[in-house]
Amino acid sequence: MKDDILALVGRGNPLFEKDIENNERELSDTVSSSRFLVIGGAGTIGSAICRELFDRNPKVLHVVDISENNMVELVRDIRSSKGYGDGEFATFAIDCGSPIFEAFIEGQKKRIGGYDYIFNTSALKHVRSEKDPYTLMRMIDTNIFNTDETMRMASDMGARKYFCVSTDKAANPVNMMGASKRIMEMYLNRRSETMPVSTARFANVAFSDGSLLYGFNKRIEKGQPISAPCDVRRYFVTPKEAGELCLLSCLTGKNRDIYFPKLDEELNLVTFSSIAEKYLENLGYEPVKCATEQEARDRVSELKVARKYPVYFFESDTTGEKDFEEFYTSDETLDMGRFDSIGIIKNNLNYEGSKLDEFTKQIKALKDRGYWERDELIALFNEMIPNFNHKETGKFLDGRM
Repeated sequence: MKDDILALVGRGNPLFEKDIENNERELSDTVSSSRFLVIGGAGTIGSAICRELFDRNPKVLHVVDISENNMVELVRDIRSSKGYGDGEFATFAIDCGSPIFEAFIEGQKKRIGGYDYIFNTSALKHVRSEKDPYTLMRMIDTNIFNTDETMRMASDMGARKYFCVSTDKAANPVNMMGASKRIMEMYLNRRSETMPVSTARFANVAFSDGSLLYGFNKRIEKGQPISAPCDVRRYFVTPKEAGELCLLSCLTGKNRDIYFPKLDEELNLVTFSSIAEKYLENLGYEPVKCATEQEARDRVSELKVARKYPVYFFESDTTGEKDFEEFYTSDETLDMGRFDSIGIIKNNLNYEGSKLDEFTKQIKALKDRGYWERDELIALFNEMIPNFNHKETGKFLDGRM
């Protein structure tokens, strides 16, 4: 299925091929002479970054992730596909928000002199994570405060660059996940006074862990129907393209640059339902639309015999779902000429320190109190982002098939 991803999302050619080729000497020279830490490196984007780095023979490549199982698969995949490099490659099953991680960083500063470049891809990325106040608070910790703290550590060790993944949902956010990344960008801007930083606003990474397209594979594997919204349009990049975008942003980006893929609204915005149909046709099935979830569940065995497959398409009505995606807002300054397939948002040093401090103080107060309501967190986000247009419907994705 990996070889067919481009066709499924309506593209014929890899997006960043020319930009990688034009910058390959700089990328290879930098990687081969540098030490790298990839946080969240066993996820889809993080592991793609690791493969791009490993291909260019880094002096040190260390990977941190809380998923021990995914880390094992990353090592097996690299050893089985790429083999061994000249440098040190090691993985560590550590939570980047823990005291153990701080001890790890101190230990590596003493042992190898620290890291030259730090990629942070750890995140709670799902819109569904805002459904309850507890997961939502963990999203705030992971996406905002852990990022701020690991960037401080990068600055303290004298790293050359810190890179962090943002999201297209940070532009005019309508959900808490996108808003948390927008607030994260504000904290990064403040840290950029002492630590060079660049980031990337992503399209959806096709078949990334936990994504709807990843779910298609699981539904087929388990003999279950496929369900998707028919009115939500998204941009998509492949996992390899995700790794390339991060690599280019980190190693070629200026301080405070945000990279994003140049994708055309007319050509590249596609619905999940259209991908589902192409996906099934690629597997040799004819999609059969069902009127209800129950009908779709009931007809799997019957239809599979005839090389058909039940699908249930619906109009989205859940909290935080944006009808379409965008990478930048009208008041952001763009550089569209430097790369063939990448645009750059150029940010000046611009932050309200008192506002960030107050947000930090209020979140700490809620934690110290020992309980908090979802509405309290949404109110704090509204204070941080005055034009935050939170799309609240009272329904969540966990209520869907």
